Amino acid sequence: METLQEIDVLSRFLLTLLFQLIRYVLVAGTAYWFFYRLKKNEWFYFKIQQKFPRDKDIVREIGYSLLTMVIFSVIGIGIYFLRMYGYTQIYTEVEKLGWGYLVLSVVLAIFWHDTYFYWTHRMMHHPKLFPYFHKVHHLSHNPTPWAAFSFHPLEAVVEAGVLVFMVILIPMPPLAIFLFLIFMVTMNVLGHTGYEVFPKNFLKTWFGSWQNTPTHHNMHHQLGKGNYGLYFNLWDKWMNTNFKHYEATFEANAARPKPFEATTRLQEKSTV
Repeated sequence: METLQEIDVLSRFLLTLLFQLIRYVLVAGTAYWFFYRLKKNEWFYFKIQQKFPRDKDIVREIGYSLLTMVIFSVIGIGIYFLRMYGYTQIYTEVEKLGWGYLVLSVVLAIFWHDTYFYWTHRMMHHPKLFPYFHKVHHLSHNPTPWAAFSFHPLEAVVEAGVLVFMVILIPMPPLAIFLFLIFMVTMNVLGHTGYEVFPKNFLKTWFGSWQNTPTHHNMHHQLGKGNYGLYFNLWDKWMNTNFKHYEATFEANAARPKPFEATTRLQEKSTV
């Protein structure tokens, strides 16, 4: 017979898996329905790569992402045992450190993830590691929102490692972890939409100058190397790994005229 602890672990695994599936399907599915179904033709003008991926690519992205959700859930059980034996800094009473610190802990987690992602991402691009870790993700040359978690199992373990180190290093209540995970999946899906959603001159603003854009990550998928960052364009600037033509490519994508604007411009030119 199963022990109570085995039943508890199984139930926690299933709940964790359910959460992973819901956040992936809800965020990636909503983005896919919006950009690739509802506004597919109307908004094609700001599709970064002016073509749509093949159906078999989408099926592959979903398949590997579902496998990633299983692996993330297994890692989640590992975190459960780490917490059980006192190896994490997860705490349940928000009042212990206050609501202000809760917000700060989410910000710290985001910057920690950005740093962790940049360096592990560059590591997985090493020629000896790439085929075994990162090649699956780069099969999506023209990614869709479903590609956000399309990882080889080994890469999925690396990606999940950010949460393991995070709960060991940063005191966080469950609510802060939840907010971080929602932010993470939202921004990850945004980077894989294949559409440039930010306006022209965005990179010239103070806020935009240190943010990444869908164009930034799409260029990484399309060209293979460079533009390694996740949320912010800090490490790429510091390590000189931005594509030289990134800003020009962004401006070209963001400044594409809407179909009726392009028609109007042609008509104006024809009357001159």
